Amino acid sequence: MSGYTEKMGNKLNELLERTYDAEKGFKNAAENVKNPSLKNYFNRKAQERYDFGHKLKTEIRSFGQDVEKGGSLAGTAHRAWMDLKSYFSSDNEEAILEEAIRGEKAAVKEYDDVLEDDTLPYSTKSLLIEQKNEIEKGLASIKRMEDIR
Repeated sequence: MSGYTEKMGNKLNELLERTYDAEKGFKNAAENVKNPSLKNYFNRKAQERYDFGHKLKTEIRSFGQDVEKGGSLAGTAHRAWMDLKSYFSSDNEEAILEEAIRGEKAAVKEYDDVLEDDTLPYSTKSLLIEQKNEIEKGLASIKRMEDIR
């Protein structure tokens, strides 16, 4: 396929918005935990999502599509929920871990939804599979952290 349809451009921009949301969410999580391992993990994940966003933007632009800026309202609400939950929780690190796991599972599903489109150019499909695999590795890692706690 030589280019994206508008529908595909919209799907990828939605994925990009979720990537921005995840980056901000991980930064927020890092600010709300004291455990150095968790703080380091969340900071690494924020950087990873920052990098994902730049790669997605480059891919979207390479097919002549406009790139939307900013995160979603749902992402803002999720971060506010994480803040509220950590404020009222007796074990806020546990609550933040649970929310991070929930968010990562949702991210994997969003990638799967986009990857179902059989009109994706090879370069885009390859990029999305690579990013999804990284998210899944991080999900396995964060689940192990939760088991240790």
